[in-house]
Amino acid sequence: MSPRKIPPLLLALALAVCVVLAGPLVFLSIEAASARDVGALVFRAFTAELLWNTARLTVVAVAACVVLGTGAAFLVERTDLPLRRFFAVAFVVPLAIPDFVVAFGWSSLNGAISGFWGALLVMSVAVYPLVYLPVAASLRNGDPTEEEVARSLGYGALRTFARVTLAQARVAILGGALLCALVILAEYGAFEMLGYQTFTTEIFTELQVAFDLQGAAALSLVLVALSILLVAGELLSRGRRTAERTRAPRRPPQRLALGRLRPVAFLGASGLVAGAIGVPVATCGYWMAQSVSAPLAGSSLASATAQTAWYGLAAGALAVALALPVALLSVRHPGVLAVVLERSTYLVLAVPGLVVALALSTASLRYGGGFGYQSAPLMIFAYALLFFPLALVGVRTSLAQAPRRLEEVARSLGVHRFSVFCRVTLPLIAPGLAAGFCLVFLSVVTELTATLVLRPTGVETLSTQFWSYQQNLSYAQAAPFALVMVGLAALPSVALGRYFDRLARRHLTSGPAS
Repeated sequence: MSPRKIPPLLLALALAVCVVLAGPLVFLSIEAASARDVGALVFRAFTAELLWNTARLTVVAVAACVVLGTGAAFLVERTDLPLRRFFAVAFVVPLAIPDFVVAFGWSSLNGAISGFWGALLVMSVAVYPLVYLPVAASLRNGDPTEEEVARSLGYGALRTFARVTLAQARVAILGGALLCALVILAEYGAFEMLGYQTFTTEIFTELQVAFDLQGAAALSLVLVALSILLVAGELLSRGRRTAERTRAPRRPPQRLALGRLRPVAFLGASGLVAGAIGVPVATCGYWMAQSVSAPLAGSSLASATAQTAWYGLAAGALAVALALPVALLSVRHPGVLAVVLERSTYLVLAVPGLVVALALSTASLRYGGGFGYQSAPLMIFAYALLFFPLALVGVRTSLAQAPRRLEEVARSLGVHRFSVFCRVTLPLIAPGLAAGFCLVFLSVVTELTATLVLRPTGVETLSTQFWSYQQNLSYAQAAPFALVMVGLAALPSVALGRYFDRLARRHLTSGPAS
């Protein structure tokens, strides 16, 4: 079937979205190039120290996340681990707990948890679900035939896992590891709390303390370069060979009996859940109990919750709207142009939130006469840019599963293209739109760094109010904001879990799309 002609309006909208997403990176490049003594700033000894701190933590923490995430996924999907369904949910819940809240829980529990080892502990237990989710999906949908053949050839359980199971999940592991690395590179709150200096903490210092916008832009480009290298490295490491099946497996893989290792596996899984969820939640609960004698001051909890929810709702709707033309172009009109445009939008993953906030705020001050600076629309726009890929994943996944023939039938009956989109396509992809919206909403609720830079004067969100109290060592007053933040983020997490679980079960029980 020859590719259909791309509607000019769809192409124009997709191009506009790609240009907007590339804007912050292009702007930072221009700003850094115009700065004086950029070389002295970038190549100073302190920058080398920041590079070492950032690189070693990223490498070691990502390795730890791969071990934890892959191990947890294997236990849930391929073994007879007790309470598997409970752990399948519990292993995902840390996504609803901001990294800086995890750091708060551990550091306030024991002041010795700081520096490199403290950052390693916190980031490992906070972001391992980014490896767990894709690996669990890969193992759940994996073809059991290859493992059965390996066992019939005399391979033991460990050798089969290393040679066959991990090979099947290789792409998922690499993708999860990339996400972990990008999150670690962009993290600010947890590292600031733990006293560990990275590029992100120094960029924030240059911006907020030294008021050096061009210096911060120059350092931001170094951080962006590291992120782009990671993205390129992940793509190259996949290799040319891809393990694609022509049909979905009709039966689930056989579960491995743990035998005597069952109690050990259960204790290990319980320990991971306790470290990722139990410690931060219990610590916040303890400090909240102390707030009886320390009533809330400043922006109220209700006001901060309402502001956070409003920003999340608005940013989620905007991100999904921006993702629609790119997803439609990619799925309904595949080709070189569509692939290039779609892949270019993922470059925003390599731009930390602080960098996007810096670009938007600097552009507003230098070239916009301050228009929109520290306003709600600018912050919502920044959220939509930051989390655009999350919306695109949800929309594209649903659109790819929506049968195109229904649209073609409607068009053959003389219905206008826009009417077909509204009356046929939108109802079909509604679950994907909701999933993309939930992903963005969850991310906005737990975002800190860009919010600290772009928030309107006098407005507080749950994250900024928590940060303010925590910085003043008012732990009893900070804890309620952390717990409400976790609760608010948990709502879309549950919806997402049900959606992707339903999607996986549908994939297992249905045949190939015609």
